[in-house]
Amino acid sequence: MYKGNLLKHLRAFIHTARNGSVSAAAEKLFLSQPSVSQQIRALEDGLETVLFERHGPRMQLTPAGKALLEIARPLVDRLDALPDDFAKRYGSLDSGEVRIAAGESTIMHLLPALLTRFRRKHPGIFVHFHNVSGADGLGMIRDDEVDFAVGSMLDVPADIHYRPIYRFNPVLIMSPDHPLSRKRKLNLADISPHGLILPPRRRTTYQLVDLVFQKHRLPFRVTLEVGGWEVIKRYVSLGLGISIVTSICITEADRERLLVRDMSDYFPQRSYGVVMRRGAYLSPQAERFIDLMSPELFGE
Repeated sequence: MYKGNLLKHLRAFIHTARNGSVSAAAEKLFLSQPSVSQQIRALEDGLETVLFERHGPRMQLTPAGKALLEIARPLVDRLDALPDDFAKRYGSLDSGEVRIAAGESTIMHLLPALLTRFRRKHPGIFVHFHNVSGADGLGMIRDDEVDFAVGSMLDVPADIHYRPIYRFNPVLIMSPDHPLSRKRKLNLADISPHGLILPPRRRTTYQLVDLVFQKHRLPFRVTLEVGGWEVIKRYVSLGLGISIVTSICITEADRERLLVRDMSDYFPQRSYGVVMRRGAYLSPQAERFIDLMSPELFGE
């Protein structure tokens, strides 16, 4: 295996591993299928091992292949990013793109201020927000379809790195004429009999509510499950239930139509931050976006 071709062989190997087939890798690399197959064989010959198990058109990594992927991917990523990295350190870099995965609520309430700040500093860098759920966002991170995600996590998988940056208080929201509106200080026992409007069970908010009520050995009643804070606030304002949300989603307009009560005595603060593949190498553009993510932006 000639050292001069090692990078090409590794690229062919990595793209085949990511896509699960030689044909998909060839399409990504703008090469023919025989060329990609030849490069993988050369890599296997040079390392004297088998990297893939062939199951028809599908290619599955062997244990040796998985080990090589873990070693090679950050090396190739760094080499591919070298021109931009060099320009960042020694020249002017204000082009390229940043790909970010986030949920709808994060895109609506957390990212606008960040994007405004980023646009002022780096108007030439294109930003692409992918509006996805948490599980889909993790899939995009693992497949290198995005640079990173912005969101909230409770359970962090071993292959994922989560860096919390922002923290927001939990609040109870209700319509002004709700029976609980007459009480200034609310506890969980007050809330327990009343119908809650919550996101679906798989979402972090529902899991937190369930965990807290179980801890205090109190029942709770969900009368409506619906995704999205904006939808939840709408139904609460119509008097169809109460909800526990994160303070970041509460605007001045919301405070005119809803009553808001801090619930920090019972529910933990909610953290939001950067989610990325452990060991991933970030592009200079992505690093610039993350560098601007400071708690001070939201008065923390």
